[in-house]
Amino acid sequence: MENTKLHILAIAAHPDDIELGCAGTLIKHAQAGQAVGIVDLTEGELGTRGTVADRYEEAANAAKVMGLVARENARMADGFFVNDRAHQLHLISFIRHYRPEIVIANAIADRHPDHRKGGRLIADACFLSGLIKIATQRDGIAQRPWRPKRVYHMIQDRIMEPTFIVDISETFETKMDAIKCYTSQFHNPDSREPVTYISTGQFMRDVASRDALMGKRIGTRYAEGFVSENIPGLSSLDAIILPDLP
Repeated sequence: MENTKLHILAIAAHPDDIELGCAGTLIKHAQAGQAVGIVDLTEGELGTRGTVADRYEEAANAAKVMGLVARENARMADGFFVNDRAHQLHLISFIRHYRPEIVIANAIADRHPDHRKGGRLIADACFLSGLIKIATQRDGIAQRPWRPKRVYHMIQDRIMEPTFIVDISETFETKMDAIKCYTSQFHNPDSREPVTYISTGQFMRDVASRDALMGKRIGTRYAEGFVSENIPGLSSLDAIILPDLP
């Protein structure tokens, strides 16, 4: 994975956050031949179901389904990481290593506190990563500053008004296949582990319904919404995709 320049780097608190929130978009870009990768902030060790070993195996399987060229885990403390200098510097080392043009981050507001914390930590680290006087290393080698051109926040459990919406009609089924790689976490009628908020069949139907609702808003079958704290610019009015008029 050394010297891997990514077009898109998705960063999120837990393994499976990205799959649920923006896998359809990542798959679309990967299928277009662009380099896409993920950094999971934590190992998801506080999850009720499964083990850390399970999560690593599931994340690796999902990465293959999505066509990623890189996936790493920052090994921050699940539930207890914070947006401070130490965590920012640690995350900056990943951003400078992969040098993404675009970063997709956790939601800036959501049910799970790690999602909210992650969204802010990632956005702040992306800005600080561009400052020349902040020194970081990877494998003992000094890194150069790098600031992604855009940081977008995915929409997770709580519905938010999107800044823009991406059509994932052609990649939705592959997205669902990536989610299903997390066999320890999601609906499995044969599992004897405790039932959780995300392990019911209804939760998976809700994910599909959310993407269908986003798609309806732009006249497609399925879509994923994103929030941008900075208004994205367009090269021209022709860059806007509008639903066909009846």
